[in-house]
Amino acid sequence: MPGRIGMISGLFFGLAFGMGGLGAAVLGLIADRMGIVFVYQACAFLPAIGLLTAFLPNLPATGRTRIQDASPAVAD
Repeated sequence: MPGRIGMISGLFFGLAFGMGGLGAAVLGLIADRMGIVFVYQACAFLPAIGLLTAFLPNLPATGRTRIQDASPAVAD
């Protein structure tokens, strides 16, 4: 979707805020059942899971070419 940067960024921000809202609701349910201390302890390990991504394999490029400028030409 070259030339649609605003739409793509809006989709990503909407998805991020939506997932954050769902995550907060799920953590609230877990806190109600297990206790807030359990949720704090579980959330303390989330950054460690993110650090494990350093061990993911480095995959080669797929061979796709990047479109430089797909926007229509505009006459001045």
